[in-house]
Amino acid sequence: KTFALHVRCRFAFKLLLAVDRAPMFGLGKRPDAAEQNDKPQPPAVLLVLQVDDFDWPTLFKDVKLRDGRAVQVVQTGWKDIQVHCDTYGSARCIVEVMKLAPTASRSGNKGFIERKCMTVKPDFVLVRNEVVTNDFNGKGLLNGFLFADIPSVNSLESILLNCERPVMQGYLHRMNRTLGDAFPVMPQHYASSHSSFMYGYTFPAVVKVGSAHAGVGKMRINDHHQMSDFRSVLAMMPEQSCFAEPFVEGEADLRIQKIGTHYRAFRRIGVSGEWKTNTGTSLMEELPLSDRWRDWVDAAAEMCDGLDILSVDAIVEHGTGKEYIMEVNGTSTGLHPDCAEEDNQHILELVVRRMNEALCA
Repeated sequence: KTFALHVRCRFAFKLLLAVDRAPMFGLGKRPDAAEQNDKPQPPAVLLVLQVDDFDWPTLFKDVKLRDGRAVQVVQTGWKDIQVHCDTYGSARCIVEVMKLAPTASRSGNKGFIERKCMTVKPDFVLVRNEVVTNDFNGKGLLNGFLFADIPSVNSLESILLNCERPVMQGYLHRMNRTLGDAFPVMPQHYASSHSSFMYGYTFPAVVKVGSAHAGVGKMRINDHHQMSDFRSVLAMMPEQSCFAEPFVEGEADLRIQKIGTHYRAFRRIGVSGEWKTNTGTSLMEELPLSDRWRDWVDAAAEMCDGLDILSVDAIVEHGTGKEYIMEVNGTSTGLHPDCAEEDNQHILELVVRRMNEALCA
């Protein structure tokens, strides 16, 4: 028995030795560290918050980051996600996606079944829709991304500030005090509630309630009698602040757009008879960018510690041609349909650059 055990041990030793020496004679190959590192890395996950337009998974289809990783795009909307985070696990942010954007292709999300939840661990976020609208407030979701410190375009801090009209208008008036007539901003009155609403400037006037966009929450007031009536209505909205400013009969609107280092200027003329020149039917044309308009958008791009995507909206007064800056739009700035394909490419290049900076350092 002892002899048999000895023979078996010698045979096992020789077998191990042969296997170990096999690569020397071309009989086998031992995987080295370099080969193990050749395994493809999992893709970087980009969460795109845009539910109304465009197919971002297709746009990013062949994109690679500087470290060779592909980019998996999950496109959805603010209303269709839930966010939870922790500081003790490997995944600092988890997003439950209830529904993908209808415009997004499903090719990169083959495991997703409509009407069932998809769990996503985003490495980067691109925000292209408003966080707060007249019927939805997504600041709780945005705060989750801020808690997890997820990099994004625009920065999450700037997007949070953009949710508050008083903050953004305050930035504009600060620039006006610094730059003077080179940065003309409409005079305004701000009130935190109906109790402090004491407008004492010219009529007709325009009142703006809350932080909604696209003409929502705005009303023209012809005299102090109507203003008194409006003030009584404002009392029914105790959580809402309010702006009032002189009404300017608009000849046209201006929009000065900046995406990264790319600029555009547009002129919009309303043809539907609406006093709100940004509502109803209108004609829009692209114009050559003047130095004055470039200075406006460059100055505004410094707001909130930097805006990568923004537009400055202004109104041209009928009869005088005077231009007044009205507001700044951030990461959710809409694109002109005729320029959208090219501008989305500028956004893609901007996002890839920011992802490389944040994820491939």
